[in-house]
Parts: sequence; C-alpha cells; structure tokens
Amino acid sequence: MTTFYFIRHGQTTANALGLKQGIINDAQTHLNTAGQQEIQRLHQQFDISFADRIVISPLDRARETASILNEDARLPLTTDQRVNEISYGSWDGQPNAQLEAEHPSVFDPVLHDVLPDYVQLASDGEQFSHVRQRVDAFMHDAADQYPDDNIIVVSHGFTIKAAAVVATSTQDMMSIPEPDNSSVTKITLSDETMRYYLWYYNRFNTTVY
Repeated sequence: MTTFYFIRHGQTTANALGLKQGIINDAQTHLNTAGQQEIQRLHQQFDISFADRIVISPLDRARETASILNEDARLPLTTDQRVNEISYGSWDGQPNAQLEAEHPSVFDPVLHDVLPDYVQLASDGEQFSHVRQRVDAFMHDAADQYPDDNIIVVSHGFTIKAAAVVATSTQDMMSIPEPDNSSVTKITLSDETMRYYLWYYNRFNTTVY
C-alpha cells in the first residue's frame, strides 16, 4: 500500500491578497512571513522522517515549503508536473473577488470559487477533469513504482482537492472546499484492492500519521 501525505504550501502574498495564483510563479507567489511561520509550525509538529521521499510541484512556493519541512529529515526530493496547481489561464493573477463580481454565473456562491464552466470565459483555463486525471495518474504511477512507500507530496489547494475527489469517487467537485494552507491530507492506494482510501483531509494536528 502506498501512502500519500498531501501538504498544501504555506501562505503567499498572493493568497493574502485574494488573487487566483494558478501557475504564476513570481515574487508575490513566494511564501510570505505568515506562510513561513505556518510551515515552521508544521515542521515542529509533523516529523516527516518516517517517509521515504518527497514529491513537489514545480512552483517556488512548493519548493520553499518542502525545504522547511525537510530541514531535518533530508528525504530525497523530486518534482512532478502532475501535482502542479490548476492553471486558470488568463485569470491567473487576477483578484478572485473582482472575477466573481464580474462573472457570478461561473462562481459557487458558498465557496466563492470557480465552477467547472469558468473555462468558457477564461482563455486557456485548465479543465477540472484534466487536473483529476493527472493527479490520479501520478498516484497510480507512484504506487506502481513505490508500492510500500510513504510519500510526502507538497502541492496546491485545487490539486489536493482533486486528489480527494479522485479518492472518494465524488462526482461534484464543488462539494469539497479546498484545503487550507499548510494542512495535511492522507490518501492511500492499495495494491491489493486497487482502491483509494481517504484517511483525513485538511488536518493540522499530525501527531498521528
């Protein structure tokens, strides 16, 4: 059985400003002071030395988060494009509140986040289904290659939400809110049953693995 611990990166300036980060990778998407402190707290609470490896998204905010978490454990680290954040296309970097005010028909009124058909308005926006497919493929490939490993995956809010949707076979992606910054989500994939198991989602107290 392969066990994945998905960790959302710490807060960035863009998070604090309410921007849709998507795949932008500039100064405002680095961890801010609050984000660094969040991950330092997680580092103190969550000893990742039990794990076998770390996989991160290619964005700097994931790399910075992994660097803090891996200070003591010094686990081998690789990058995988499939755990990258969703790209909102032309909406990347735009204020979420402004987008919702201008295009309320493609926003969930409770989550205040985009619905799948936002791609009709945001040019080059990534389909929800594509994110689900790539994170599913990542987990299956990792399970094939490392059937008994514990894998720390430093990723992003929408991508971790998509992993939870895949694990629970949920049809409606809007029924699960995105996890918070610096939270941990545990998913296993059994090589015996070829079934996913979601053990917990959006957890902060990880004294029990």
